[in-house]
Amino acid sequence: MASKRKAVERPQTPPAHAFPHKHLLGIEGLSPQEIQILLDLADSYVEQNRAENKKTDLLRGRTLINLFFENSTRTRTSFELAGKRLGGDTINMAVSTSSIKKGETLIDTAMTLNAMHPDILCVRHPHSGAVQLLSEKVNCSVVNGGDGTHEHPTQALLDAQTIRRRYGKIEGLTVAISGDVLHSRVARSNMYLLTTMGAKVRLVAPPTLLPKDVERYGVHVFNNLEDGISGCDIVMMLRLQTERMQGMYVPSIREYFRFYGLTKEKLNAANPDALVMHPGPMNRGVEIDSELADDIDRSLIREQVEMGVAVRMAVFEVLTRNKMNKIQ
Repeated sequence: MASKRKAVERPQTPPAHAFPHKHLLGIEGLSPQEIQILLDLADSYVEQNRAENKKTDLLRGRTLINLFFENSTRTRTSFELAGKRLGGDTINMAVSTSSIKKGETLIDTAMTLNAMHPDILCVRHPHSGAVQLLSEKVNCSVVNGGDGTHEHPTQALLDAQTIRRRYGKIEGLTVAISGDVLHSRVARSNMYLLTTMGAKVRLVAPPTLLPKDVERYGVHVFNNLEDGISGCDIVMMLRLQTERMQGMYVPSIREYFRFYGLTKEKLNAANPDALVMHPGPMNRGVEIDSELADDIDRSLIREQVEMGVAVRMAVFEVLTRNKMNKIQ
């Protein structure tokens, strides 16, 4: 299926008051206009990243630190590449060999990083709220690369960018988010963003993998996969996060795939041209069948990876511009 969205000219950098935030800690609380600013900027970076000369000097002389308390390949590499393509000095801190592993507290880490005068700190942490705490203790901008089961804002932005470039819009689309919603920060950020931008959102999961406060997100809930994706434009599958599970949430992996694993046959319940997404990493044969995940006509998974770099470049631009204008 060919992309319906043509290349766009680079928009002017928005004035600081249009995105008046020092940090990007979550999607909750962002307005449609603020989300639109980030997506429009990201559009221009998609085209830049496809050009022969991919690098600019926008962040020349600025320092970006990736501080990941959880393992990550895709997200950390994407942040690193985004910083380097904007000309910044990007540093990956190895938490496994740092003083943090020797008993240093998060506050101690914040004080140490402050003394290094970084401009942007990209943080992933296993505990919800830890990134917020860190942002209150440092002078630089902080980008949440995922905190516990709370939020993962840049993932939601890249998902929205992928959808918008394929469909030309977000408003009015029906999106099903299926799988381990309970433990998914990706699901939460996507629920906030998609509903804010006018999409209709459905959650599909067994009762054991749904949050207790699910009603507050303004979504429709289904426990049957085919019912939940019926008539949908996008089916977004979630990874089964067994590392966060304490106890039995599903009878077995085989049973989970039988009822909630997405296959081409099950996808027939959705719209005829429905597309499939997954934030990665995928558990093939658990959340999604390999044949469908690799189907270039139905799967947007590779496009999601590409959009990740562009979106993070847009976030870095906005936050550094705000710092130049002393937005607090």
